[in-house]
Amino acid sequence: MKTIGVLGGMSWESSLEWYRLANERVHGRLGGHHSARILLDSLDFAVIEEMQARDDWDAAGALLADRARALEGAGAEVLVLCTNTMHLVADRIQNAVTIPFLHIADVTAEAIAASGMQTVGLLGTAFTMERPFYAERLATHGIRTIVPEEDDRAAVHSVIYDELVHGVIREESRRRYVEVIERLVSRGAEGIILGCTEIELLISAADAPVPVFPTTALHVDAAVDLALGNSSTP
Repeated sequence: MKTIGVLGGMSWESSLEWYRLANERVHGRLGGHHSARILLDSLDFAVIEEMQARDDWDAAGALLADRARALEGAGAEVLVLCTNTMHLVADRIQNAVTIPFLHIADVTAEAIAASGMQTVGLLGTAFTMERPFYAERLATHGIRTIVPEEDDRAAVHSVIYDELVHGVIREESRRRYVEVIERLVSRGAEGIILGCTEIELLISAADAPVPVFPTTALHVDAAVDLALGNSSTP
């Protein structure tokens, strides 16, 4: 089993879920007392959030690249970044290491393509929904992305930063997300990407009229496949 290097803490709520799922997947496949071999570097999200707020992606990229090198130096053989938003600086991270880096959007795109869908709605932070990095990555796989209208984007983003990253789960927010999903479906979305690792704490397949693509769970599955030698990706 290869050791997975995890860049986490952005937020720790979703990193906790990533860690739990990875260990459950390994145990489910290997049985016995097996668990995942993981090196976790949990960053202080306040530092990252401040960089996001001042639009200093260069500093964020430099920090994450440095921590990626540290994980490789500590023995990580596979690298993952447990946040969709910070894949905005994925190239900086990938260029900083020699070990495989598993891009969360690639993993998600593969699942969408396998389903036969071509057009999906994207939920995430404002950065993920409004910046081109995520949609463009999906487009390289032949996937077309629809994002919510401005008011809905603001609501989705607010729930993530004001509630979910603090572990707050509100039924009112779930209903708001369901309304946003329904509007995306009415505009042609065949499925919905839960494109923020915290959203899976709030929304499940039962909350949507179309299939959802839970990026955290998909990312974990791909990382475990790679760690156990069951995948040729990346």
